Amino acid sequence: MTGTGTARTSEPERATLDKAAGENFPVAPFFLPRTWRADLMAVYGFARLVDDIGDGDLAPGGADARLLGVSPREAEDRLILLDAFEADLHRVFETGPGPRHPLLRRLRPTVRRRALSPEPFLGLIAANRQDQLVRRYETYDDLLAYCELSANPVGRLVLAVTGAATPERIRRSDMICTALQIVEHLQDVAEDLARDRIYLPATDMKRFHVQEADLATKTAGASVRALVAYEAERARDLLNEGAPLVGSVHGRLKLLLAGFVAGGRAAIHAIAAADYDALPGPPRPGKIQLLREVGVTLRGEG
Repeated sequence: MTGTGTARTSEPERATLDKAAGENFPVAPFFLPRTWRADLMAVYGFARLVDDIGDGDLAPGGADARLLGVSPREAEDRLILLDAFEADLHRVFETGPGPRHPLLRRLRPTVRRRALSPEPFLGLIAANRQDQLVRRYETYDDLLAYCELSANPVGRLVLAVTGAATPERIRRSDMICTALQIVEHLQDVAEDLARDRIYLPATDMKRFHVQEADLATKTAGASVRALVAYEAERARDLLNEGAPLVGSVHGRLKLLLAGFVAGGRAAIHAIAAADYDALPGPPRPGKIQLLREVGVTLRGEG
């Protein structure tokens, strides 16, 4: 785990923050200024925890529910947990004793130091509420609207933390973040289906003659592979449209943003290398491929 400048880390914090190493993109790499790393890890901790609540992936034992004031009887109800998490988030922005959960206590100085607004955080909570209620997406536009809540706030927070937010950079960032979300969905088709979720638009599934049962097999057939290839190309186009964001900044921030774009491109390469079959397990890029894509992105060749 990347250091955050916090001397002691509680078990609930560590269980969440350690997941940063498994992401498709660098969360808070060593070359950034220490205060940036601390603030980016604080933002990541929030985003990772709210996703874990929404996915039912909290650490066993119920510590997070207890910290949020949720009784053991209600600890399995994700909507109740999300409501409690949102109430604790509001304590981050209010005067008073502050939030209960250590990850939100970690977030509070970041919010104050960077003058962050509640909206991006509330968007991420709304996305996870939507996950409890919406299991299928009819059109690509419907999926993009979901990504506006589930992914784009993260990029906006990165720009705010680093003092680089402008309307044009936010627009490019949204493209990159939406692409990263789509790529993650393509990697996790089988895992999402096990949760009774499908993020492949129904209209696209119909176009490629893909039935839900086709996603539940051990390996993908030709129609599923063609569909995944089509969605991967859409994600690649979004990454390419968003990539000029990298050239609009300088120094270490440029390298960080190149890492985000490169992470998405490397993941798409891994999906293609698996012949667009993610059903046996998520295709993950290797470090060499990631470094190669970083170089291409920094040179503006992609």
